[in-house]
Amino acid sequence: MDLKQLAAVVTVADAGSVTKAARLLHLVQPAVTRQIRTLEDELGVTLFERTRHGMVLTAAGDKLVARARRAINEVERARAELHPDPGGVTGTVTVGILESVVDIVLQPLAAAVADRYPGIGLRVLCGYSGHLQQWLDDGDIDVSLLYGLASTQSLAVTPILRERLWAVGPPHAELDASQPVSWDEMLRHPLVLPIAGHGLRELIDQADVLPMHQSAVVAETNSMVVQKQLVQAGRGWTVLPAAGVAADVAAGRLSGAPLGAPEIVRTVVLGLQRGSWMPPPVQAVAVQLTGVVRAAVVAGRWPSATLLTDSESASR
Repeated sequence: MDLKQLAAVVTVADAGSVTKAARLLHLVQPAVTRQIRTLEDELGVTLFERTRHGMVLTAAGDKLVARARRAINEVERARAELHPDPGGVTGTVTVGILESVVDIVLQPLAAAVADRYPGIGLRVLCGYSGHLQQWLDDGDIDVSLLYGLASTQSLAVTPILRERLWAVGPPHAELDASQPVSWDEMLRHPLVLPIAGHGLRELIDQADVLPMHQSAVVAETNSMVVQKQLVQAGRGWTVLPAAGVAADVAAGRLSGAPLGAPEIVRTVVLGLQRGSWMPPPVQAVAVQLTGVVRAAVVAGRWPSATLLTDSESASR
């Protein structure tokens, strides 16, 4: 029995499949399968039931995984104590960033990681929350910003902030960030909205603010860039997170203000794969990402956002 075998068992248990585990461990699938079978032969027990729904721990496997987690954690703790210098943390971490907050988060995160952890290389994948959640669940990314998500069986999330969505219009609309825009006002204009099923569209639909016939909606898209281009061209108004349009409003390409009557709010969370063991590079980047987001809110670079207290985060 060795640590590679224990890591394989724990990772397969967390991921639910050998394929996902192999991706997380940066191994080929046969190698992971071989490690598990070798360990099963050595212990004389079956650790997993191989079902059409994935790999399910047996009673023996469940007992082994509990002890294997502790063993792996102790080894990682010993390594950290022997190499306390943050520069000793090395590896590649894949980070998911919401398309709407790239302008606010990406550069400060890259700078913070390069400064404190020069041995960590970043891979950045941008997308909508639904895509990022799936990539995180599949093991394609290690840590991600998401919104509107509670912890699941496979993912653990920590709420960071709450933000109001904005009404966004062309420059000549002269919307004032200090004056919320009611939905009565929004519906006086053609609307360019995300497509049905998109996370932002779900928030709008849940608010029950659109007329049943939805004649006010003149265009729908799955692209925030297209939303902004159509609004800038005078085709209508739209709804977006303030973080996604702050630079455009400041440059005079668009105008915007918080929505009111009713306001629509989303919660931004930090998402990680569930499990008791987290590689040091992933943990380091997760801490830096959280710090960058909090700093952006405190400095006023993330409009209409309010940080959640520890008690609020714990209650969600």
